Amino acid sequence: MSRLLSAVNIQKWKGFADWKLLLFLLLFLDVKIAVKLVAIALIYLLQFDFKFGFKLKNSRLPLFYPLIILIAVVGFIVNGHYTNFNYNLVFLTGIMFWVVCILAIHQVKLAVERNDTQVIHQTILLFFIINTIASLMNIGLIILHTHTLNPYTYQGEYQKYFISTGDFIKGITFDTSTTNAVLNAFGVMYFITKKNMWMTLVCMAIMLLTASNFTNVFTLAVLAFLFIFNSSRDQKSIIIICVALLVLFMSKVSPQNNDYVKNTIESAFYKKQIVSPWPQFNHVYITQRPDSTLTFDERRIKKATIYLDSLAKLPINQAQREQLPKGVITTGAGRIVAPKPNLDAPEYQWLTTTPPEQKQLVDFANDHCADLPLTNMLWMPNTPGKIIGLQQTIGFLKAHPAKILAGDGVGNFSSKLAFRSTGLKFTGGYPKKYVYIDPDFLHNHLDVYLSFFSRSAASHSLTNSPFSVYDQLLSEYGLLGLCALFVFYFGFFAKNYHLLTYGIPLLLFAMFIFLIDYWFEQLSVVVFFELLLFLNIKEGKNLIAQKSV
Repeated sequence: MSRLLSAVNIQKWKGFADWKLLLFLLLFLDVKIAVKLVAIALIYLLQFDFKFGFKLKNSRLPLFYPLIILIAVVGFIVNGHYTNFNYNLVFLTGIMFWVVCILAIHQVKLAVERNDTQVIHQTILLFFIINTIASLMNIGLIILHTHTLNPYTYQGEYQKYFISTGDFIKGITFDTSTTNAVLNAFGVMYFITKKNMWMTLVCMAIMLLTASNFTNVFTLAVLAFLFIFNSSRDQKSIIIICVALLVLFMSKVSPQNNDYVKNTIESAFYKKQIVSPWPQFNHVYITQRPDSTLTFDERRIKKATIYLDSLAKLPINQAQREQLPKGVITTGAGRIVAPKPNLDAPEYQWLTTTPPEQKQLVDFANDHCADLPLTNMLWMPNTPGKIIGLQQTIGFLKAHPAKILAGDGVGNFSSKLAFRSTGLKFTGGYPKKYVYIDPDFLHNHLDVYLSFFSRSAASHSLTNSPFSVYDQLLSEYGLLGLCALFVFYFGFFAKNYHLLTYGIPLLLFAMFIFLIDYWFEQLSVVVFFELLLFLNIKEGKNLIAQKSV
């Protein structure tokens, strides 16, 4: 009897979720390219199938993928870079990324086709539970390390955490915190529509912990759309709670983000200088600064500090000890005990030396002064780097009309691959002997990136990185690539709008987030987005079939 019950339980758990799909998602969304390739190899061993079903009419998968590879090949031939061996490797690597995208989308489509929708729902639920546990472990370790319940206001250790605390909340993917934020934003939209209040709030909480301002703003916009156009009374209540959580986080947990968002908006629209949310101060200890540079109060502090330092060096007797001001501590030998340094004081909050991971960027900028005019300016640009990058792309295409259709070529202007192939370890390692930097990239987007990210941490923001799917496709694949995205990718899913529920806000959100990173090359959130859309389309078809019976 017990054996029968255990067999039933095993069978029940085997059918609870698509464990192959769950394993694939956990591995493929990992930050390491090697792990992603292992995920692809493993899923194809377990589920061997290469029937992609690309067709001009009623294609099973988006035609965007084969088209973008075709455009890349045309650009490769037209631009004539094939005589450069290092560039050939860059080009083949770029094509490999697109091939991996095809392999991944095919497998999630197979999973949706071969499983009941409830099984896929439960698989997605398990993924978010695992990711939540990993994210809570991230914040838990930070709390233990800093000995504070709110590390978002902790300013010790040269402000390692503080406004950057969210950068450490990477979840199960170990990728950037933005990746974790986007995945949980997907979860918020998905679970709201499924009327799963608790998982909606859990995903919202984890998204907020990442402190991704871009993701918060985009999510807020989509939630407003849902609230107005497509939600029940219960769903409206959940949306209000989600917005309240966002306000609470911004005002109480991480209040410095309010100033940061305000400064960013003013910089983007009013051309005001970006104001750092980090406190600014002079790094020279006050006793070493000349009086002429000090305010009246600072001169008083300097005089008192020098006096206390001198007293601490002198032995004193009991009579003298009794004459000391109240609260002054002395040792048994009669020496005054100087107070321990306050680790939250300014001089302990900001590194005065260049961090090791940033030094190579500074060295590279120094070695290429003539090629990097923005980077070598003595002041920070007033315009965010993302806007400067877009301006560069448009200006480049105007100056090179022959490249408007098919672009400047894979890895030559704006892509994760272009940054990776510099060998500067922006987005992972690259063999030194095969380093490749196209002059168009060097003089434009690389210059923009270095102008912000070779400086202080206050300027290290997604706002200042030129990363964007739209920018990548326009600059490296031309108008053909950008049109392919809207017609054959977004259009592939949007044509099923009558079948979609959570798919509609997800489509809107995807269009927003494509502004902030090279998501196709990231090989992470896009495949999860595709899984949710395929699932929603299948649900819609099943519902129509049930109504017609």
